[in-house]
Amino acid sequence: METFETYRSLLFSIAYRMTGSVMEAEDLVQETYLRIQAADATQITSYRAFLTTIITRLAINVLNSSRERREHYIGPWLPEPMLTANNPHLVHPVERDDAFDSISTAFLLLLETLTPLERAVFLLKEVFDYRYEEIAQILDRTEAACRKLGTRAKQHILDKRPRFVVSTEQYQRVIDSFLNACQTGDLEGLISLLTQDAIIYSDGGGKAVAGTRPVGGQEIVARFILGGLRVIADHAYTWDIMELNGRPAIVVRVEGKAFGVVQFELSGHQLIDEIHFITNPDKIGHL
Repeated sequence: METFETYRSLLFSIAYRMTGSVMEAEDLVQETYLRIQAADATQITSYRAFLTTIITRLAINVLNSSRERREHYIGPWLPEPMLTANNPHLVHPVERDDAFDSISTAFLLLLETLTPLERAVFLLKEVFDYRYEEIAQILDRTEAACRKLGTRAKQHILDKRPRFVVSTEQYQRVIDSFLNACQTGDLEGLISLLTQDAIIYSDGGGKAVAGTRPVGGQEIVARFILGGLRVIADHAYTWDIMELNGRPAIVVRVEGKAFGVVQFELSGHQLIDEIHFITNPDKIGHL
């Protein structure tokens, strides 16, 4: 028998990819639960379709209202990191040979360049394997309109996403080398791990120490990192390697509490191309 719990993981997966926020996704799942409880069960022909319709439309509303908030966000906005260890269904909701890497920070940022409707159509079709006929009903649009939105969104994503795949083992090797260079204060070693155009995005949201604009360039980024470590050198800090958004990442802790999350995007040569550094306590408190 189908229940709300049957689809909780699916609903959270949709909401997180739509909003880039664990907190907002959890709120949307709860709101969906309240709405299904108030609905007339005799009018529901497909529990899955009904729940997907509710949460997708709620997520679109959140995106429409959050656009203005993010325009006034202090510094770069980055998606909220999500724990994915031991939960493969969050990483790959549907098994398919051409599945997109749909949960990495870089991919979530790429989704931010789509309109809310494009994002919804793209995710439902390409990540969750819904048919256009179903998507049209979910969004209350014609099938032709949804196909147009989906085609445009998919082409945009294909044009912008990386052309190579980096394995978990390759990420782990880079992280190990990165941590070794940081621990020893090895500037040259750190520089050797970065591409020439490497860039670091810091998200403190005005609530924690962070750069208010991206920093770019091999040596500049390396010095920025080592300088940041000196800021917390007088505190008891440690770091853990955790699986976040389907990849190994670093969680820095100061006096036992999460202080920052470091996530990487690698080039085709397994060098660090982008660093996403999140210190906003609202986004990392659950870690």
